[in-house]
Amino acid sequence: SPKDGIEEIYNDQISGKNGTKIIETDVKGNIVSESVVEPPVDGDNLHLSIDINLQRKLNSALLDIANRAGYRGGAGVIVDVNTGEILASSNFPEYDSGVMTSGSNSQKINDWIASKNYPFLNRVVNGLYTPGSIMKLFVGLGVLAEGVISPTKQILSTGSISIPNPFFPDKPSIFLDWKAHGLVDLRHAIAVSSNVYFYEVSGGYKNQKGIGIANIEKYSRMFGFGTTTGINFSGERSGTIPSPEWKKENFNGEEWRVGDTYNTAIGQYGFQVSPLQAV
Repeated sequence: SPKDGIEEIYNDQISGKNGTKIIETDVKGNIVSESVVEPPVDGDNLHLSIDINLQRKLNSALLDIANRAGYRGGAGVIVDVNTGEILASSNFPEYDSGVMTSGSNSQKINDWIASKNYPFLNRVVNGLYTPGSIMKLFVGLGVLAEGVISPTKQILSTGSISIPNPFFPDKPSIFLDWKAHGLVDLRHAIAVSSNVYFYEVSGGYKNQKGIGIANIEKYSRMFGFGTTTGINFSGERSGTIPSPEWKKENFNGEEWRVGDTYNTAIGQYGFQVSPLQAV
């Protein structure tokens, strides 16, 4: 439909109603009398929380990074943390609804329809992406609440940890940090985004206990991951928090392994969130 976004959602409130007028004319077309049977009704005004200057800035910032990094698509959303109001929301690439409505530029419309970059996808609410290291904050909260480690105890990151492989003793599973961070406590591990620290306090390692996969899910859900926000855009998706049940279902009954817990703790593996959910 030519209507989309806010216009589509609030169409009933903003469209108003046509009126009816009866006009009587003589044979020459002169008006003899006219009467209004039903007066027209104006549509309601809609006050949005969008800050137009912030919106323009977000659009240009998205375009800029897409051009510099060669991205095929992206999204950005800025929310007021006190009220939950959306101050700016942007998708790249985007289509022009005006061109769609007039239908005159069929070449452009066909290009959009055929595009592999999905210009019609509202990535902010309908797109799902791997969240990565933002999940360490929520795992960190679980670590504190479950008391598996003192927040001041340090863990050594030499750049990776390895887990013995029971089937191939000469081929251990290696889990990488993005660099060797040395000794880090919880606060420092969040600051430098240490993978090794969060592997150990989530899945356990040697003498260090972890909170386990069920608690990763528990604390993620407490912050609204794995569910919708209830925004009134259609097709909002809830995303995925990986779990042993999810793995069985999607990987032919495969067992959950400690490495899956490690990767879930750093927001990888099958973790999927929408940009709106993340923000």
